[in-house]
Formats: sequence, C-alpha cells, structure tokens
Amino acid sequence: MSPLTVSLRIAAAAALPWLAACGSVEIAPEPVIPKPLVRQLPVKAAVLLTGDQRTFRHAETRSGVDWQVALGAGHQRLARDVFGALFADVRYLDDAEEARRATDLAVIFEPRMEQFSFATAKETGGDYFAVTIRYRINVYAQGMQAVDSYTITGYGSSRDRSMSSSKPLENAARAAMRDAAAKFLVQFPRQPIGQQLARGETLVAPAVAVADGSAAAQALEKIEAVPVIESQQAVPKPPAEPATAPVPTPPAGPPPQTPLRAAS
Repeated sequence: MSPLTVSLRIAAAAALPWLAACGSVEIAPEPVIPKPLVRQLPVKAAVLLTGDQRTFRHAETRSGVDWQVALGAGHQRLARDVFGALFADVRYLDDAEEARRATDLAVIFEPRMEQFSFATAKETGGDYFAVTIRYRINVYAQGMQAVDSYTITGYGSSRDRSMSSSKPLENAARAAMRDAAAKFLVQFPRQPIGQQLARGETLVAPAVAVADGSAAAQALEKIEAVPVIESQQAVPKPPAEPATAPVPTPPAGPPPQTPLRAAS
C-alpha cells in the first residue's frame, strides 16, 4: 500500500465525524422501562392519547443540520408502561368525546408533551448529548371534569461516542422518558388524588383551580434524582434506589430537576 493511499484513508476517516454532523438526523426514540415494582390502584382508569400526541414530532434546523424527532410512538408506549403499572384495569382512548361518555371510569389521564429540547456533543463541550422533555398530565373525573394538572420534566444524557449523531440523541431521549416515568410512578401515589383513588373515593372537580402554592402542591415530598445517562459501558449504581438511576459524577449540563407539582 502506497503512502498516498494510507494518507487518503486517514483523511477520509478523520472526515467521518464532520460528515455525520451534516445533512439531517432522524430518530424515533421509544422508552425501555424495567417493570416497575409499584402497588396497583384498585380502580378503573382511562388514558386519553389524542391524535396530535400520537403523531408528535419535533423538528428544527441547527447549524445547517435538520433534526427530526418522532416522539408519538414512544409517547404511546411510555403511557402504556406507566399507567399499565399503576392500574390493573386501564383502557386507552383516542377521542375526548368517547372518554366523556364513559360512565364506569374512576379517573381519566391525558398525558401530553409540552416541550422537547436537546444539546449536541458540540454544544456540551464534546462530551455528551443531553435531552429535556417536559410533560403535562391532566387528570379528569368521570365525564371529563377537570380535577388537577401536573407537570413533570425528564432529563437524559448519553456519552455514546459513536460517529453517528442519531444514536446518542436517541439514547438521551430514551433516558429522559425513563426519568419522567420514574418520577411519576414514585410521586403520583403520594398526591392527594392518588391517595383518594387508593381509598376508592370518587374524584370531584374542585370549585376553583388548584394553585402552585396550595397545600396539595406543598405536601409533595421532593425526590432527589440526577439525569439518567445512557452509555455503551455499564455505569455502577449505589445501593440506594432513587427515582432514577444515578451515576457517580453526573455531567453539568441539564438544569436542576424539580419535583412533580400541581399546576393551575
């Protein structure tokens, strides 16, 4: 092999990371959540997944790269995993009118994605990809009477050093989904609504909306958690079992996490 051939191959290999960062990146992340060990609530529940949430997409162009993130399928799987773990009897609906007509439901949930944002390895200093997903979960009594609304934010990072931009972004998005799911599974049973359902009480729409400063919001115990990091190498975990899997030294990228809170 001539020196010129070797030089050309080295140059081509060096250009691969740059080529991977150009053009477009398309992913469709779906969460992988271990079976939660939670006590199921003994009531009939429904989950409303409307059309815009089933086909939810995030698209933006940044530094000449078109980023396309299809989140609808992953959102549906996340809802089935989370609410299927919380309730033994749960059905999934795609139409609000169908949910309004149902007369045998104790509670109706409407999980919605409000925000998807990410930072590339270039933007985090070349170390990792980071993703933030903010969800809103509306809660209704029978007849679609609004009872409460919660916001929860999931954070995820990936230190995958592959030349592709799609794999680390997908891993980070999957970790953010799992982070949000863990928080909700741990925190919802402690909420007043979760406690009412556990006692078999009927939910009633409040006369006024619940404010962030209400007793219901203040009663929530804070769960300390750090962003989940997806990596090709196993990350050792300490004996404690917080809402999400911790790492020894979490990266300083995502903002501090906030607990699930009631919103007006």
